[in-house]
Amino acid sequence: MHASKVGRASRARAAIRSRTLVTVPLLINPRAEATLDDAAPSRAPLPFHRLPGYAPTPLRELPALAARCGVARVWLKDESARLGLPAFKILGASWAAAQTLAARLGAPELAQDFAALRARLDGAPTLVAATDGNHGRAVARVAALLGLPARIFLPAGAAPARIAAIAGEGAIVEEVDGTYDDAVAHAAGVTRETGGLLLQDSSLPGHERISELVVEGYATLFWEIEEQLRAIGEWPPDLLLVQVGVGALAQAAVVAMKRRELRGAVRVVGVEPVDAACVAAAIEAGEIVTLPGRQHSLMAGLNCGTASTVSWPWVSRGLDGIVTVPDEGAVEAMRALAAEGVVAGETGAAGAARLLELAADDGLRAAAGLAATTRVVLLSTEGATDPANWERIVGRAP
Repeated sequence: MHASKVGRASRARAAIRSRTLVTVPLLINPRAEATLDDAAPSRAPLPFHRLPGYAPTPLRELPALAARCGVARVWLKDESARLGLPAFKILGASWAAAQTLAARLGAPELAQDFAALRARLDGAPTLVAATDGNHGRAVARVAALLGLPARIFLPAGAAPARIAAIAGEGAIVEEVDGTYDDAVAHAAGVTRETGGLLLQDSSLPGHERISELVVEGYATLFWEIEEQLRAIGEWPPDLLLVQVGVGALAQAAVVAMKRRELRGAVRVVGVEPVDAACVAAAIEAGEIVTLPGRQHSLMAGLNCGTASTVSWPWVSRGLDGIVTVPDEGAVEAMRALAAEGVVAGETGAAGAARLLELAADDGLRAAAGLAATTRVVLLSTEGATDPANWERIVGRAP
């Protein structure tokens, strides 16, 4: 692994202002729409993702968690083994890379054939991304599949296990002296200087289409959930809790779950760490804002300070609310999920963490619409991406 420190990237953002943290456990979105009439999730990524090693990730029922929370049923979409990686991110990275690179070659038919696309690329361009861990590893894996180099930038202080995992995919890994937003800005600068391809789910001027394609790739996860629940006669669910970050996965969730044909049957609630609740701050302000300082949550995949401008128009209308999670809540949820046989990393356990707290408080329970008949879907977006920390928390090896 080649690793170096890179100077702090510029943080100037016109029309985005600093905002204090939102610490309320449940923020109801006053602009939420029950149905998004313009939502049209694409089915095209689903057959595309049937790459070697593909299988739908499990939708696990958690009866003990349902009983503890006083709801009818809880299912968890377990993304701890998605196409050989311990997180869902390769869904967006692979789709965005294939579509963009095939278009650059003027051969859109190659977007469905990784082997043919690799032969035409001949080792260029370099794939570039900023990450807190999972997205960067996914981009590095996609680069390896396509025979391309990769450069991945992380904010300083990332877990050594996550850095090593990205380097293990063959990428050059560099730490940026600053926040996740600084790493994104630096990655964009490197891309401009080198002519690489920036694959980012957070939006940057001139890169909006890439962000849209990443979100589109995440549709596979939600089509799988629909097929799995239909197979047992439980579609649609009543409530989906989705991790937010910059908003890309939440955008895919609301597009899938609030499309017209579902007639408002599914409530979608976002989940963010207490000290990285950038979308909650934006919903409260009615516009995109930037959180002050650096985000330090244990839920590293959600340590984002500014919502995506691509995702914001969707999440601002589609999320019924935001719940914020303290680190200790994630720790408790990791243990609760482990007791039911689920290996969920810190970010992966965030939804379960907030379900536990909402269910335990009568006021929050009523505000979230939880009842004895409620059927809930959670997303475990990652497995034990920092195995040593998972073992410290749970008390055994993953």
